[in-house]
Amino acid sequence: MKYDIIALGELNVDLILNQIDGAPEVGKEKFCQDMILTLGSSTAIFAANAAALGTKVAFCGMVGRDGFGDLVETSLQKKGVDTTYLIRQNKWATGATICLNYNEDRANVTYQGAMDHLSLADIPEELFGAGKHLHISSIFMQTGLKKDIVAILTKAKAAGMTTSLDTQWDPNERWDLDYTKVLPLIDIFLPNEKELCCLTGAASVEEAVAKIRPYMNNAVIKWGNKGSLLIKKDGTEVMLKPFLNTHVVDAIGAGDSFNSGFLSRFVAGDSLETCQRYGNMTGAVNTTAAGGTGAFTSREEVEKKGAELGWN
Repeated sequence: MKYDIIALGELNVDLILNQIDGAPEVGKEKFCQDMILTLGSSTAIFAANAAALGTKVAFCGMVGRDGFGDLVETSLQKKGVDTTYLIRQNKWATGATICLNYNEDRANVTYQGAMDHLSLADIPEELFGAGKHLHISSIFMQTGLKKDIVAILTKAKAAGMTTSLDTQWDPNERWDLDYTKVLPLIDIFLPNEKELCCLTGAASVEEAVAKIRPYMNNAVIKWGNKGSLLIKKDGTEVMLKPFLNTHVVDAIGAGDSFNSGFLSRFVAGDSLETCQRYGNMTGAVNTTAAGGTGAFTSREEVEKKGAELGWN
């Protein structure tokens, strides 16, 4: 197989506003002290950071033939992500997210654009089986992919690929994904605790885990500054404390960076416990620089920063 991981899904730019003078108010103007225009989207941040860790990554997604599309393509390439499967078209503009960043939390407004129209019909047949692993994220932001997700995962599994899914938040808060059909096709399920509870309609993580257990293979629940919970197919559970960065620049992409660390070790054949520990480390390192990819220059540099946070 040519690639370790093929990332499939949404692509957009992020316009990140930092040091904002309070929350927005309709009819009023607010100032911020810092602005960054950078590669955005959960799946793209994941792909860029996994590539920076030395994993062979290709991306399949849809963008417009516009300046933002150029920024997305060149940013992925500079991070070492193969863009052979990138789809450039004239009908829809490239997506964009305005991100109002407040320390470890944020408020986003997204224009979906081209990424909302990507579907199974757009995916080249040769992609299935071209990589060891297929990763999908932000499924609720992508109408076309959500509609076809069972068919996509079925084709990936038939081609011998392992799979992972990070649902991310549902902006419409309908949570209309049938996890009873999707989870059996997923090798590594990667929600955070809020997303898992919303997806299952559960009042607690414990209740949510009980609901997904009959259908899941392996799951890792990201729990922010509490760490992560690994749940293996055999029923084993491992709660791992975080490697906390006490000087957070921002937490944008921390969950995606966890995914990149976990899955980079997963495709290398490491144990799930090792993958979890590495994911906790890369999630923490993410918060040491601005934007979702700023801290990921090389595997050596990430591991050096991780060691400073207590990882070894």
